[in-house]
Amino acid sequence: MARLSGKTALVTGAARGIGAAIATAFANEGAHVVVTDIDRIGGHAVADAIGGTFARLDVTTEADWSTIAEQFPTMDIVVNNAGVTGFEGSVPPAHDPENARLADWRAVHAVNLDGTFLGCRYAIRAMRPKGVGSIINISSRSGLVGIPMAAAYASSKAAVRNHTKSVALYCAGQGLNIRCNSIHPAAVMTPM
Repeated sequence: MARLSGKTALVTGAARGIGAAIATAFANEGAHVVVTDIDRIGGHAVADAIGGTFARLDVTTEADWSTIAEQFPTMDIVVNNAGVTGFEGSVPPAHDPENARLADWRAVHAVNLDGTFLGCRYAIRAMRPKGVGSIINISSRSGLVGIPMAAAYASSKAAVRNHTKSVALYCAGQGLNIRCNSIHPAAVMTPM
């Protein structure tokens, strides 16, 4: 029997890379997976390949999360995977602590940290009716050790780790059986 049979899981940033792999693994374990991403083409392709559902989601936008909450008012598993390094452009800006631009710092934190905050907020509300669920936040080894030339990325992932602990303690204090854990992978060769 598949371990996630009868469960519904939402995975952010699931059009490629780690998110697509998570979505596929969950589907293989019997979950119905809601594949979310800003990449409609890639997201639809992953959803079609695994028998899931695609929903466009910009994790930095509160209105998009409200739409997700309307479409999927209850959820068993939420994986906050969407993330950026800040180096996705053709000519990466400086991301060291001395030369990083505030706009670039904020752009990385908007996706990695604000997106995780909004995802956790949605997850708690969507899991509260059943009182049980699992929130999984994808952090990074960089958030544990720091990266001098990727200060914004490392800072955002360290904050994800700490926010995960706050969410877990909050849910326990509310008497909810909602787990919140973070995963800290090292470098993974993905399209990003």
